[in-house]
Amino acid sequence: MRFARLLFAFVIVGLAGGLLEAQQRYNVLLIMSDDLNNMLGCYGDPLARTPNIDRLAARGVRFDRAYCTFPLCGPSRNSMLTGLYPNSTGILANGQIFRQSIPEQVSLPQAFRQQGYFAARIGKLYHYNVPNSIGTNGHDDPASWELELNPAGVDRLEEHPHIFSLIPGSFGGTLSWYASPKSDEYHTDGLMALDAEWVLERCARQKHRPFFLAVGFFRPHTPYVAPKDPYFGYYPVEKMPVVTGVEEDQKDIPPAGLASYKREQDKLTDELRRQCRQAYYASISFMDAQVGRILDALDRLGLADSTIIVFTSDHGYHMGEHGLWQKMSLFEESARVPFLMVVPDVTKPGSVVATPVSQVDLFPTLAELCGIPKPQNLQGQSLVPMLRDPNYVGRGWALTQVTRGANVRRAARASNGEGRSGRFFGYSLRTPRWRYTEWDEGHEGRELYDHENDPQELTNLADRPEYRSVVEQLSSQLRQAVAATLPASGQVPQVNSQIWAPLLVPP
Repeated sequence: MRFARLLFAFVIVGLAGGLLEAQQRYNVLLIMSDDLNNMLGCYGDPLARTPNIDRLAARGVRFDRAYCTFPLCGPSRNSMLTGLYPNSTGILANGQIFRQSIPEQVSLPQAFRQQGYFAARIGKLYHYNVPNSIGTNGHDDPASWELELNPAGVDRLEEHPHIFSLIPGSFGGTLSWYASPKSDEYHTDGLMALDAEWVLERCARQKHRPFFLAVGFFRPHTPYVAPKDPYFGYYPVEKMPVVTGVEEDQKDIPPAGLASYKREQDKLTDELRRQCRQAYYASISFMDAQVGRILDALDRLGLADSTIIVFTSDHGYHMGEHGLWQKMSLFEESARVPFLMVVPDVTKPGSVVATPVSQVDLFPTLAELCGIPKPQNLQGQSLVPMLRDPNYVGRGWALTQVTRGANVRRAARASNGEGRSGRFFGYSLRTPRWRYTEWDEGHEGRELYDHENDPQELTNLADRPEYRSVVEQLSSQLRQAVAATLPASGQVPQVNSQIWAPLLVPP
């Protein structure tokens, strides 16, 4: 009898242990870089020294065609963290807060927090003005986090007087750079990595409670500041390439497609272009080193086997392609983002997903992986089938949008007898083969690029008669995609703006 009781007890304990193991949920580590394009070793860049991001790609899945929803920090980040396109968040510019437009929406980290996760943020996740808001919460969402950490290093507190800029004294939106004499641990991103190690150490002591840790690195956002040694030394300035053939390339691009150009960029000489690229690369390598510190901590603390890792950026970035610099275009360099995921026991090391995906897909993906209830109005697809099978196609396209001012409109037009807003949208649809873009429903121009034969998007095929059927097909597909970005009935964003409402009118 006693033996039977002991056997029964062991069975009960075993069942309970199995139940607890089955209920154990993944941790989530979300790492975001700011203004990072795909100039990374794992994406085939021949010059980039990014060993830590590359080893992350080797551990999991690299999404080769991942795209932001809007190539500007605030709209892109709010879109990703709410799982809604900008047309539904109402966030079309920096400095806006989604609680003012869709106050009841549950954000990605908030959904995890509501299910008992420890949700923490280090650095920039929603938006703040860079660099002057570094060290503050900026335009953050308090409901999303249990802990917020906002370190500020010498790059913010001491070195501004030394920074070169095309507009002296202006850094956040202007090409600017500096090779710092201070080492990693004195810089903002170095302090973020240190804070992340501290948070992970706490989480390792409390493994009964899962965590959602988001780390938003500053680099490589302007001003491109990184320690001179070793990062600038990785990239001799005389070996930095300069984009050529710009004048010929621009001949078939509609004015709206080039409207992100800034007047001060006329000051760029080839020597300054090389210095700019050197500093951008150096900032990427510096950020990569901080990613490595976090990954090392995750491994050292025994958390890697239970933690989903996501690495991405808020949007892409131009380095002179098409004569453009920075962001806010609908070309590949601006719309495409790095996007890596490692999911223990799900992803196969070194996998590559070729089908186009969007950052709006992240919320439903993490919710499914972690068993988190999600809002019913999410507009992305789950990427879990692709994580399991990289050949799974899914939706098969990605949509990116941007606004343009009245200064690039050819002439005022009317719609249904009423004057149209001076501002308008550009929408760009990316399929496995094509990039198709319409500016103001096509009134301000169209662009079509064949990525099988023209990966640099140098030849606009939209007006060629032999591609008329392709344009018609993609135009119809684009308009259907745009319609899917609009808010559901009764969920229109509460935006006090005379500009935003006309922009919401679908094509």
